[in-house]
Parts: sequence; C-alpha cells; structure tokens
Amino acid sequence: MARAQGARAQMALAFETTYGIPPVSGFTRMPFASTTLGSEQPLLSSELLGYGRDPLAPVKDAVTADGDVVMPIDAEAFGFWLKAAFGDPVTTGTGPYNHEFRSGSWTLPSMSIETGMPEVPRYAMYSGCVLDQLSWQVQRSGLLTATARLVAQGETIAAASGAGTPAELELRRFGHFNGTISRDGVALGNVVSAEITYANSLDRIETIRSDGKIDGADPSIAALTGRIEVRFADQTLVAQAQTGDPCEIGFAYTLPSGESFSFTAHAVYLPRPRIEIPGPQGIQASFDWQAARAETTGRMCTAVLVNSVATY
Repeated sequence: MARAQGARAQMALAFETTYGIPPVSGFTRMPFASTTLGSEQPLLSSELLGYGRDPLAPVKDAVTADGDVVMPIDAEAFGFWLKAAFGDPVTTGTGPYNHEFRSGSWTLPSMSIETGMPEVPRYAMYSGCVLDQLSWQVQRSGLLTATARLVAQGETIAAASGAGTPAELELRRFGHFNGTISRDGVALGNVVSAEITYANSLDRIETIRSDGKIDGADPSIAALTGRIEVRFADQTLVAQAQTGDPCEIGFAYTLPSGESFSFTAHAVYLPRPRIEIPGPQGIQASFDWQAARAETTGRMCTAVLVNSVATY
C-alpha cells in the first residue's frame, strides 16, 4: 500500500472570480517547501449533568481553515504571493515586465489552493484563501524563503485533482548572496540579519451558517514591521532613533540573468535600542522597526518584481 510522502506532494494555485468558488481552470503549479494549510473542526465536551460520571457525546464546533505556506522567493512564482498580499500590480514593459505591487489596497484577491498527495490519493482544495501575513528573513547564508499565512473559507477532499493540468513556471530562485540592504538609497553596512513582516490584519466574517464556514476575510489596518540586527560601528541608526525621523529602507535581490525583486519601506521608524556589552565579542544592536505611510509616495511600501511573466 502506498504511503504519503512529502517529497511527492504537489501544490496548485489560482485566483478566484467569486470568493469561495474554485475556478475550473487557470491553475499554476507552485513551488513550496512546506505547508500547514488545513481545515479542522474541534469537538465541544458535553457540560450536561445527571447522567452519571461518564460524559455524553461531544458536539461539533465551527470549522477553521487556515495555515502557512513556506515558499522560495523566486523571480516568477513569488509574484502570485505578492498579488495576494497587495492586490493587482501596475505592470509596465514589453519583456522583461516590471510588476509594481503597492500597499494600501482595500481589495485583496482570494485564491483556491490545492495540495495533492497522488500516492494515497488525496487532493485537498482550499477555497477562499486570503493572505493575512507575508514574512521573510535576510541573512548572510542559507536558503531564501518566505512564509505566507493564509485564512481560508473551507476544505474539499477528493480522490482526483480539481486543478486539471496546472501551468508550469520556470524556477529562478533568489539567494541571500544576491541581496542588498539600503537606507535612503545608500548601502547600509554592518547588517548581520534582518526580518520583514507585512500583515493585512484580516478580520474574519464569522456569520451563522449551516456549514460552519466563514463568509469572508476583510483587510483591516495593515502593518509593516521587522528587525535589523547590526554590528555596532557608528551612531547613524541610533541618532535616527533619538530624533524620531523616518528613513527609507530597501531590500533588493538581482540575478545575473536580469530578474530582480525589490521591497521598499518608504517611512521606517526606529526605536531607541539598548546597547549592551555582553562580553569580549563584538557589540551588536537590534532595532525593532515599524513602517508607516510616507507623505512622498502616499503609501507604506512598494514591491517590484522584474521578470518575463506578462501578467499576474
């Protein structure tokens, strides 16, 4: 008997025309490292008395469908996750194409995501998926991946795939070696690591329904936060934290073949850090930064993906 193996797992994604209804076509095979996307329905223990010490049968509670997807930051497939996080991009060019994703949109697309285990077989279609949070880390070495936190409406299990034959994308991964960090357009030195988290702060619409599903997930006030760990070599960031002035921080990745991805936080505010001397080793400082809407651009952040994909 065949047993499920993660190495054979598959994932396909398509944007929905109507929330919660999977499209009949238009799916794309997505690269991913792991996923916790799933649906669960807990049981409520009986509180009734008068029937002895043994409890009565439990009652089913509401259905919850959500989870994370860990995927590579690459030149093509990552654009689908950026669209889920920010909405439709502004695309220019005739090849290569310049896709500019802007924060602040009140309308976020919903997705249908199918995960498949062909050897069982088991194909789980998660409809009404809306991206709640997108995060990744910047460091010197290791694999460059991002984590998308999703809120879904429901799960449908089938023995055959409902995604048909998904379109294939060319996988061109960015690496930490291809990355740079800048502050106000100038390379920021002495950075040991950094974290970026963009959150849509989704509000689940938990109406009363016979199937126990939610009616949707609406975006609330967005948040862009992170952390920068620097080797303490000068007072530049500390001075900014003391004055309270914002700065623009950019994270960029470029491949030798020409594809690129950049993410710019237009108005970053730094807290005043505690500078400690833990021992004889080098001194480091951590800044848990927050971003806000910048007056110059009218938005909080911009992500730009340059590749050969004509549209998302």
